[in-house]
Amino acid sequence: MSRIEEALSYFGDNFNCAQSIFGAFAPHYGLDTDKALKISSGFGGGMGRSGRACGAVTGAYMVIGLKNGMGINKDTEAKDKTYQIVSEFSNHFQEKNGSMMCKEILGCDITTPEGIAYFTQNELLEKKCFQCVKTAAEILEELL
Repeated sequence: MSRIEEALSYFGDNFNCAQSIFGAFAPHYGLDTDKALKISSGFGGGMGRSGRACGAVTGAYMVIGLKNGMGINKDTEAKDKTYQIVSEFSNHFQEKNGSMMCKEILGCDITTPEGIAYFTQNELLEKKCFQCVKTAAEILEELL
């Protein structure tokens, strides 16, 4: 199974957008799946269902950092490379989804009962969130 398919499988199995991305990619860079899913669990729904940065985006940023980031060795070139890849990822994701903000992508505020009703009635989980997970995984595959 490809990492794209794996991310979509996680999403279809009730993991959030961030977990789906980070859970599918992190084991390939040395972090076990359970830890990856736990670490990323608070980032779904735009940061704890707040509608802010899309969880597929934050999950992807974590993957990029895990693969390329600066650690205790203080490798500033690694940090610069991470920022460069994050910027590329962001540009591609925004082009394909119109925004990187959950609330803007969905067209509703999921922090309100009205927003949740709109989200459910319009099947945005299937129509928008699924697509964001797929797009994030595809972009990561290209960039990494």
